[in-house]
Amino acid sequence: MQTKIKEYRAKYELTQEELAQKVGVRRETIVFLEKGKYNPSLKLAYQIAKILKTSIEKLFILE
Repeated sequence: MQTKIKEYRAKYELTQEELAQKVGVRRETIVFLEKGKYNPSLKLAYQIAKILKTSIEKLFILE
């Protein structure tokens, strides 16, 4: 799975650590998400999309 988390995070000038704290996960989880090596739960995907002010569909691209 590909994601646009890194691009949206940069748009809002959030570090991986700041985004991780806002959604209640470790920074490493954000790293794995950005690399497409981790599939988030629906709850986590929703939380990230909400913070980045976008939809889950725009944030996560299924291959």
